[in-house]
Amino acid sequence: MTQRVLRNFRHLDVRPVAGALGAELQGVDLARDLADDVVAEIRQAWLDHLVVFFRDQSLTPAQQLAFACRLGEPVEYPQLKGLPDYPMITPVVKLEHERTNFGGIWHSDTTYLERPPMASMLYAREIPPYGGDTEFANQYLAYETLSDGLRRVLDGLVGISSSLKADASKTREDRLKEAGVEQKVLLAEHPVVRTHPETGRKALFLNVGHTTHFKGWTERESQPLLEFLFAHQIRPEFTCRFRWQPGSLALWDNRCAMHNPVNDYHGYKRVMHRITLAGDRPV
Repeated sequence: MTQRVLRNFRHLDVRPVAGALGAELQGVDLARDLADDVVAEIRQAWLDHLVVFFRDQSLTPAQQLAFACRLGEPVEYPQLKGLPDYPMITPVVKLEHERTNFGGIWHSDTTYLERPPMASMLYAREIPPYGGDTEFANQYLAYETLSDGLRRVLDGLVGISSSLKADASKTREDRLKEAGVEQKVLLAEHPVVRTHPETGRKALFLNVGHTTHFKGWTERESQPLLEFLFAHQIRPEFTCRFRWQPGSLALWDNRCAMHNPVNDYHGYKRVMHRITLAGDRPV
């Protein structure tokens, strides 16, 4: 396995949160117009740690969007409209009476698109008094810890992703019903193992939320191998867990990390603002 990189930066204090992935970045105010070398360090830390966290940020929607634009190209979420004045910012909300949380399953965002996002950015506007953590899983490690034989099999497979896979689609029902829109039928084919375009490392690129089967296989034929991989991808030693506070912001790499919002705060409201950054076609 590739050793995790721990660098010293001029402008950032980088504090890893777990052995597999994740780091808190301290010493930066995201509401300010950041210098190019500060943004470069943030991006390098993000590539090193797959997901980075910022605490105690006070951001307007305009400021969050401005920071996102320094890292990539914001795009609209395909299923829901964004804020009225900021269509690139999607509210991710669970209300007090709701039992299902939005996207509440292990997944990489919108892999049912031909060009899945490079990154997602989530900012905490209102959080419950407890619960509502988000888990992340390192898909470099998930690939590298497989046997040579299974890696050879997977290197030649293509996965089919669907926006209507039941376990994921039901987590959007409340928000779509509230918005008065129907779920879109979106399908895409992607290699089960993708090579990261910036790091050159290989990562598993399939997920229980969206991957239905392998191309050229039936769903029944695919099921045993998919079930093994879905369980393998989220082994505890591949994960980290982030406890949100008001003003926390997380930025994760959808090309090599999965995430899971934990649904353990029934009776409380949780409001987050998400920005998605455009990605490329997986290879």
